[in-house]
Amino acid sequence: MNEVHGTQVKGGPRRGLAAYALWSVALIGVAAVLYVIVASLSKPGSGPVDLKSLAHGDMASLEVSAKASPPPDTPILDAAGHTLKASDLKAPVVVVNLWATWCAPCVKEMPTLAKLQAAYPGRVLVAPISMDRLADREKARAFIAEHPPLAFYQDPKYALAFALEPPAEGFPTTVIYDRKGHERARLAGGADWSGPDARAVVDALLKEH
Repeated sequence: MNEVHGTQVKGGPRRGLAAYALWSVALIGVAAVLYVIVASLSKPGSGPVDLKSLAHGDMASLEVSAKASPPPDTPILDAAGHTLKASDLKAPVVVVNLWATWCAPCVKEMPTLAKLQAAYPGRVLVAPISMDRLADREKARAFIAEHPPLAFYQDPKYALAFALEPPAEGFPTTVIYDRKGHERARLAGGADWSGPDARAVVDALLKEH
């Protein structure tokens, strides 16, 4: 009995050390897995994307904004004639389009903006803001009504065009804001906003965190 007791006393610490070593190895393995997971989540790509690399094809004229400015607090009108601010337009990606019925490129590209809006319900807000005079309000509103699901907005005083930094130089001018409400890029002139080039820009911004 004494010998058996002695053997148990000698073997116990050894088994304890072995178990401790196994637990240490297991903990190191878990830590390594967690590190890999955290590192993968922190990889570049979840942060700001370089939109310059996407300025080709239909987006060849896309200019990446030098200053990440928020939308101006300029008052605009909605379809019911109520006043709101341009900065009230909220979505993960907001595409503000300054246009007018007398602007041929504006009229031509509007169907593509409608398709862009339809492709990203709840994630992208395409806001066409008419620069038409109040006297032409109904004409402009009727035109937008022909291109669902776009909503109608109006700025008859051109205030928003001049409030942008830098001001818009002509129409159409399309300004793209990210989920933080910062201007990331703009495009002067008409474009096809329904194609893969435009969607690549939108998709890149939607993937940012």
